[in-house]
Amino acid sequence: MEKFREAGNGKLILCERGSSFGYDNLVVDMLGFGVMKQTCGNLPVIFDVTHSLQTRDAGSAASGGRRAQALDLALAGMATRLAGLFLESHPDPKLAKCDGPSALPLHLLENF
Repeated sequence: MEKFREAGNGKLILCERGSSFGYDNLVVDMLGFGVMKQTCGNLPVIFDVTHSLQTRDAGSAASGGRRAQALDLALAGMATRLAGLFLESHPDPKLAKCDGPSALPLHLLENF
């Protein structure tokens, strides 16, 4: 963050997207949100919920996903007072060019 600030860019947002756990799984450590805020001068932190739900499908060029868990993860993240959420969405996720298995159908967005 220091390099960006030194270059005159103070408009920074941190984004948590998950960390690899094993070969096929991304996980988000909810404690990390507080660490990110404290160590980065209280910059806004957002959570890319749907990216963190991607899974690797062995032998496939595309990733899989667990969209059914999106609301639970979003609520858990917002309980840590995040600045916002990032959610992949599509009118019909099965037809999405990318991230369809973790994308949310548009009609579910009002839950957020």
